[in-house]
Amino acid sequence: MKKLKKVLLFIAGLILLALIGIAIFLNGLKPDYSGKKTLTGLDSEVKVLYDTYGIPHIYADKEEDALRALGYVHAQDRLWQMELLRRVAKGRLSEVFGKDLLKTDKFFLSLGIDDNSAETVSNTDLNGRTAILSQAYLDGINEFIEKGPTPIEFYLTGLDKEPFSLEDIHNAVGYMAFSFAMAHKTDPLLTSMRKKLGEEYMKDLAIGSDTSTVWIKNYKGINTDSLASNITTSVTAALEKLPIPQFEGSNSWVIAPQKTKNGKVILANDPHIGFAQPSVWYEAHISTPTYEKYGYHLAGVPFPLLGHDRNLAYGLTMFENDDIDFYYEETHPSDSTKYKTAEGWKEYGYVTKTIKVKDGKDVSFTYRKTQHGPVLNQIADQISGERPVSMSWIYTKPKNEVMDALYGLSHATNLEEFKNALPKIHAPGLNVMYGDAEGNVGWWATAKLYQMPDSLSTKYILDGTSGKEEPLRYLDFSENPSAENPPWNYVYSANNQPDSIAGMLYPGYYLPENRARRIVQLLDTKDDWDKEAVSEMILDVTSPVNTQLVTELIKLFDVSLLTQEQLVLVDSLENWNGEYTLTSTSPTLFHRSEYYMVKNTMEDELGTEMFNQFLATHIFKRQIAWGAKMESGKWWDNVHTKDVVETRKDIVMKSFADAWESLVSDFGADPSEWTWNKVHTLEHQHPIGQVESLRKYFNVGPFPVEGTREVINNLSFPYDDTGFYKVSSGPSTRRIVDFSDIENSISILPTGQSGNPFSKHYKDQAEMYVKGEFRKMMMNKQEIEEKAESILTFTKE
Repeated sequence: MKKLKKVLLFIAGLILLALIGIAIFLNGLKPDYSGKKTLTGLDSEVKVLYDTYGIPHIYADKEEDALRALGYVHAQDRLWQMELLRRVAKGRLSEVFGKDLLKTDKFFLSLGIDDNSAETVSNTDLNGRTAILSQAYLDGINEFIEKGPTPIEFYLTGLDKEPFSLEDIHNAVGYMAFSFAMAHKTDPLLTSMRKKLGEEYMKDLAIGSDTSTVWIKNYKGINTDSLASNITTSVTAALEKLPIPQFEGSNSWVIAPQKTKNGKVILANDPHIGFAQPSVWYEAHISTPTYEKYGYHLAGVPFPLLGHDRNLAYGLTMFENDDIDFYYEETHPSDSTKYKTAEGWKEYGYVTKTIKVKDGKDVSFTYRKTQHGPVLNQIADQISGERPVSMSWIYTKPKNEVMDALYGLSHATNLEEFKNALPKIHAPGLNVMYGDAEGNVGWWATAKLYQMPDSLSTKYILDGTSGKEEPLRYLDFSENPSAENPPWNYVYSANNQPDSIAGMLYPGYYLPENRARRIVQLLDTKDDWDKEAVSEMILDVTSPVNTQLVTELIKLFDVSLLTQEQLVLVDSLENWNGEYTLTSTSPTLFHRSEYYMVKNTMEDELGTEMFNQFLATHIFKRQIAWGAKMESGKWWDNVHTKDVVETRKDIVMKSFADAWESLVSDFGADPSEWTWNKVHTLEHQHPIGQVESLRKYFNVGPFPVEGTREVINNLSFPYDDTGFYKVSSGPSTRRIVDFSDIENSISILPTGQSGNPFSKHYKDQAEMYVKGEFRKMMMNKQEIEEKAESILTFTKE
């Protein structure tokens, strides 16, 4: 017995030692927020003061030194995120996650982002300020890679750390330029739908510009087929595998002094991006004798995409302009190396790429290129051997000056300097929002826009052989939509249709008017805005469009067919104010009914696969209200019921019955139990969290959340037949800059500042975000020093 006790004690000791060793190892993976470190290349000491939420306030004598420190601290909190983001364009995700990411890698390699980045860097003036500061930032990242602890994700995936280069910065920006991807999801699908169903169906889709909707007003001052369907399927499958979020939409408004209580500009911005862990933005405050900015950085990008200082503030939303066109090509009948153009037969270009695959053999593939761009056939296995379709993307066409634009925006000191940087943004299309301490407000739609022949719809695959469906000219930047200091005293963007551009409505994938209408409704009726009122507005969860839709459709109800319980809930729905609160039941019934209405209207014609593809487009979001208001049309009839021709009223009643039945099945017969908090939830997912045993350590949430699709607090979700709405995208930050009290401007992140799961700042803002709370964006040096939670000092070697 004594021997057994000794053996057990010995084993227990070994286990204890192992646990202590693991604890020491894991503790060593935490970011260092205090102490002293040497940093190669510094000219003088740099102090990094961390506030309560882990946001670095970097004080240096030179901007180059500040950027080196920024690179280091950004990497120690977000190296894994940086690593994934730079791998997308280079087709290197399979190297981390295995063969499941092969199609994703092939697709992104074919876009040409990586090749464009290499060309851009080869033509870069390495002695220019953009390159010098970018390299300083990269030096900081690479020093952390060399000297800092390895993030846990690298151990779990067996990945080696590699230094970062200028090309990686451009690849990260290139991914952002592509990431909303609506043309890829939409144009081939619409082509396929048109071929299958004909023009009579297509005319009842919200494809073009709706003249009755809310537009963003300009103010210049006083002066298909199976191939098409397969492309959509391929692209959808590739994007679904991405382990990083996509950019989707956004809100922003800037209120001029005439409409604020304190007579100073207020800027609000909440870019809508896919939720993930870590969240997209890394906040950092840099202060030197010649430069100061409180900014929001994309992983691996030195200059902030959102930022403010004491002089000016700026934010972004997605423009949603159409900057991708697809073309049918024609291969020579006897020489497969040539394709037809208006000038005669030309030689295809051929590009070969090799993808490394984790636990597998390298995969090489070759794709063709035309004058338009890459040919998508054979990039995805299911698109081989059919008529070639090429893709023309504006991002890879003109000279790439996006990094110079970001440098210019972040270093501007006044309105004119800021405007001078805008024409350098050719893609992605962005609505740039501006306000300053002098009282100026502005909105500019920035993109390289081009004019196509009249009456040509770029929402379908075009003819690449005739030369008649090519861009006629590039628009000068002065022709882009914009508004500077308009007489209505505010500017805004909710990704909705802008007013006419150069005498035409520019094609795009604009979102429905819902958010725009609510923003205009609120801004127009108040002239004494302050920070508190704007913070309430940015959390608004009311949909005036949905309530109008309910009013329209309830008129069609045959009340004699409803039970007493149903009549009570319909009455409640009819009196619903459009708010999406956690305990409300009307939103749950509305969205179930809305889904079944679209399903019962369109799935019979489209088929299940095409219908689900349609649900993932912005056109579907516009179609909901547009389609429901159509009194007649071919869509209403169910093609499977040969002896009956269904009407809108029939579809409305059937959809309500289907919704009711599904809710009873999910939550029971008591309608008071059908509350929004049971169906609308948010979980921030980490790529490693897909492994169920690791989910609780890497993912954040889930949380029940207020809001919905296309309200100001846009917590959006994909529609499917589950009837549960798992939030996939929403405000990546809520940010309010008040020039009457600039040092007390406020913000919030969805989870936390750090992407390191062992950091206390990994998820310390998550509950605040769900509750609609804010924290200060600190800029006062004395206050920062007094309240600093820790100080990290970098010295010269």
